Amino acid sequence: MRDPSFRRSAALFRAFMREQTEPEKCYALLARDAAQQVERYGPLKGQTVVDIGGGSGHFTEEFRRRGAHSFLFEPDPAELLAGGRAPEGGVLADGYLLPLADGAADVCFSSNVLEHVADPQTFLSEMVRVTRPGGLIYLSFTNWYSPWGGHETAPWHYLGADRARARYRRRTGHDAKHTLGENLFAVHIGPTLRQVRARDDVRILSARSRYWPFLPGVITRVPVLREIATWNLLLILRRCPR
Repeated sequence: MRDPSFRRSAALFRAFMREQTEPEKCYALLARDAAQQVERYGPLKGQTVVDIGGGSGHFTEEFRRRGAHSFLFEPDPAELLAGGRAPEGGVLADGYLLPLADGAADVCFSSNVLEHVADPQTFLSEMVRVTRPGGLIYLSFTNWYSPWGGHETAPWHYLGADRARARYRRRTGHDAKHTLGENLFAVHIGPTLRQVRARDDVRILSARSRYWPFLPGVITRVPVLREIATWNLLLILRRCPR
């Protein structure tokens, strides 16, 4: 995969900085970018795409615009209907137990969900189960030691999650959306890569920083540095034949 450009990375960074005030623009841009990443491995037109934890449907809608048969599975009703949106065909479903047959998807997609599940390995196993042999799995997450690992409390999470939440409450007057150990979990790149490489049902096609503008695959190979500098790990996996 060709390295992304500085212009693309700068545009995404600007969008992230305005996520709270302009969520539609932010997630529409992120959805277009993610769909382009998937299409580097093959056309989306006519493919069945399963979007797990896709919130209010920006990714699903972008896949459909590109001709895919895309289906959204989201466990949180508030996220599914966020911003007054009601994505067509959205299904309330747990990512640990999807209401899908084995091998139903050509592409199984999950953007920034893994850090919100208590059991990442079970979540990944379910993604693998619903992907057909030879199909593609797109999995990205924000690792805990990234400058954005604490989400809305970042970068103060480096001083401890409780301290970061207390500061957020003092500054905003309300509690942070995410609580470590409840709906946000400390996921790390090194252990995740080792766990994925130990599996015999997937093959890693790419392990790279999702947004980094240069040498994105090199950063993820450097222990310690990768936990801070990667920002967001993107794994592209191929489902192995049975």
